Amino acid sequence: MALAVCLLFDRETERALRHLWDRLEDLDIPTLLTHTHRRHVPHVSYAVLRTFVVDEVAAAVETLADGGPMVLHFDALGTFRRGRIWLAPAPTADLLLRQRRVVDAVVATGADLHKHYRPDVWMPHCTLSPRTRLTDLPRLAAAIYDVLPVAAVVDAAALVDSRTGERYALRIIP
Repeated sequence: MALAVCLLFDRETERALRHLWDRLEDLDIPTLLTHTHRRHVPHVSYAVLRTFVVDEVAAAVETLADGGPMVLHFDALGTFRRGRIWLAPAPTADLLLRQRRVVDAVVATGADLHKHYRPDVWMPHCTLSPRTRLTDLPRLAAAIYDVLPVAAVVDAAALVDSRTGERYALRIIP
């Protein structure tokens, strides 16, 4: 089980990203739509914690200044090992600073941060497909590049339990 501190998108952005999931599923490319508990929402995770106390993490994040809504500019796709495909937002100085503040706050609670979410290692991303076959990459890329660029409006944040998909809304957007 893991807990993620996630940025969530406005309705229009979420609808556009879910439409992209649908397009990929129609091409027989698995997406977060059909992955595990099927309660995934389009998001960008600032931090993924392997051990944690939910209430302590929420309290720590909510002590941070409210950064307010922001726009992430998706204009490229990326890949991680084992076929994870994602949209890459421009890594602005503001986005990187916000992520660092979140990490500092949650680590101070004693939570164990996944190594890929350490500042200066973290690659901001919005996962589309958790397991893509190499042979599917050309069709996947064509479908994605048909809709890029996307100006994605972040208007909320939440803690998300990756095991169940349960969300704990945050009162701020860190």
